[in-house]
Amino acid sequence: MVQIEQETDIERLRQVALLQHAELTRLHQRLAELTAALAAARGDIATTTLQLELQLLQEQLAAKTRALFGPSSERRPRDGAGADDAPRPAPRGHGPRPQPTLPLVEIVHTLEAADQQCLQCGGALTVWEGQTEDADEIDVVERSFRLVRHRRQKYRCRCSGCVETALGPPKLTAGGRYSVAFAVGVALAKYADHLPLARQVKQMARAGLAIDTQTLWDQLAALAHHLTPTHDALHAYVLTTPVLGADETRWPLLGQPGATKWHAWARAAPDAVCYRIAGSRGVAAAAAVLRDYQGWLVADGYRVYPALRDQHAAARAPTFRLAHCWAHVRRKFVEAAPHYPEAGEVVRLIGELYAVEARSRALPEPARTAEREAGRRTEGTALVAAIRAWCVAHPVLPESALGTAIRYTLDLWPGLTAFLTDPALPLDTNHVERGMRALAVGRKNHYGSRSERGTRVAALFYSLIESAKLVGLEPGAYLAEATRRAIATPGTVTLPAALRAP
Repeated sequence: MVQIEQETDIERLRQVALLQHAELTRLHQRLAELTAALAAARGDIATTTLQLELQLLQEQLAAKTRALFGPSSERRPRDGAGADDAPRPAPRGHGPRPQPTLPLVEIVHTLEAADQQCLQCGGALTVWEGQTEDADEIDVVERSFRLVRHRRQKYRCRCSGCVETALGPPKLTAGGRYSVAFAVGVALAKYADHLPLARQVKQMARAGLAIDTQTLWDQLAALAHHLTPTHDALHAYVLTTPVLGADETRWPLLGQPGATKWHAWARAAPDAVCYRIAGSRGVAAAAAVLRDYQGWLVADGYRVYPALRDQHAAARAPTFRLAHCWAHVRRKFVEAAPHYPEAGEVVRLIGELYAVEARSRALPEPARTAEREAGRRTEGTALVAAIRAWCVAHPVLPESALGTAIRYTLDLWPGLTAFLTDPALPLDTNHVERGMRALAVGRKNHYGSRSERGTRVAALFYSLIESAKLVGLEPGAYLAEATRRAIATPGTVTLPAALRAP
């Protein structure tokens, strides 16, 4: 009863807040109408400024209301051109889907002996060869664990001068009790399926395996030990690519001072992505991650990247060139559009820019690059010029959402237009953000890492798993093969691209 009363009180407060907001909105609209009429009558510049400030207050009020009552989504209604207006496949619904990779087990069902009799004449029924009614059913085979005892046969000579023992399977650790496949399963469950070790322990207990979280962590650490050379080589590889996407996200280090300051840094190439987790988000951390990279770095408006570039240039050291992301620009104008409908014009122009890019996707190389270059040189250049002209010509208060979007765009303009001169540059860093989703979901489920060693292990597995996905490899099969090679020959490097099918 108490809970019901509390829910009722909350709903009443919500209704009161909505009514108050509606009344405030009505008063603001009326005041805006009167202010506009006064400005038209007097031609007073100060009054026009006052009107802009009033619009800013309305925007802030709407933002507060949306934070309290609105959905937490950036998705816009599809009422015009936009960056997400590229053709999409038709929805597949919830009907049966083909399952070509599942093993097929056929079970033949027969009549009981007593039922093999004709209902009309009483004669015996015989099998109608080749005639069945078939229906498919998806079944599940529960995961199980088994204790495998490897008995390595011994051999001796009659002279007793020689004794030989047969080789066993490769061991993750000397004298270890858990197989490579078991350790890979634990790694996939945590870093691909985002299951904390404690939750895995409970699942394994239901399947009959008694184990603890420390034992599971030991398997991850042993696996990471063998794969560290591969992770280091992956880092070196992405820094050799001519175009590199960059992004960063928070990664807490639990139980440590300054835990919230730790961040995961991503560097993404078309066929690989590498993560490093560092104790800050500053220039020093960026320098350690990017090292002496000299290609194109595509990033958002985070000021560390231009600061690092300028720092290298001041020291006359080789440095990278910086390009910026149009998706982040679009996001700023989408956020401003509820308060400033005119911002929809920039969103529309950016959507046309993406539409020009989309035309080349279905073409094979080198026609794809040629089409992209031609589209950027003609239509792309005109659209970019129109966006800049709109931003320059539109007067707004700098601290408003639209003013912030315009300032963000103009401040990054050299990097935003770099793609017009190099067809290899993408329009955005969306491919980097897609790879960062795994870290974001993992952070939400197991709250980060408990030690610096844990950050290194997490970065390693996220890097190798996401890179395997990029080249079309099944992550578990890749991790197992790379580990077995490293056990057989310590220090062996097996990059995902090396195992990609031709």
